Amino acid sequence: MRPAGDHELIQIMDAALADSTARSGAWLACRPGCSQCCHGVFRMSMLDAERLREGLRMADAATADRIRQRVAQSIQELAFDFPGDPTTGILREDEDSLQAFEEFANEAACPVLDPATGTCDLYAHRPMTCRSFGPPVRVEEGGYGICELCFIGSPAEAVAAAELHLPPEDLEASLEAEAGGGTTIIAFALQGL
Repeated sequence: MRPAGDHELIQIMDAALADSTARSGAWLACRPGCSQCCHGVFRMSMLDAERLREGLRMADAATADRIRQRVAQSIQELAFDFPGDPTTGILREDEDSLQAFEEFANEAACPVLDPATGTCDLYAHRPMTCRSFGPPVRVEEGGYGICELCFIGSPAEAVAAAELHLPPEDLEASLEAEAGGGTTIIAFALQGL
């Protein structure tokens, strides 16, 4: 069950994304059907996992069936090399597993991605990583992380002016703690539903 405060976190994040999108103008290439960022797995929290599960439970029967088929196919393809427990879907945190994850499934399509439309079947319930990918996000090294398809040839001022202002880290961290520890990937978060 999602913590009650998750709705507030999503509202804050979606407002920040809308604001950044407006400030990005034509430099932001993200559009329905652009799905490059929907390939390759990433770690996500149990809060993200629960949000996706809720979305799958709410989806219409035909969409849910298509997602379940893609999830089953994805798990079949990923289970052998999965650097975690394939039964629980929890990723291991030891050094060898963390290193293995760096090279794990970098080309795999997200099972929530509709291959016919190039759009996300659970868009309203997507993980925070998906909500923040595309616009410029300040990284610890001091620069910006940006989708490689966005801001091509833009001046540094345009990047800085479009920065996505993320919600306070402590809000997300407290909600993640409430949702439970560990990380997983989308396919394993949705297995068995």
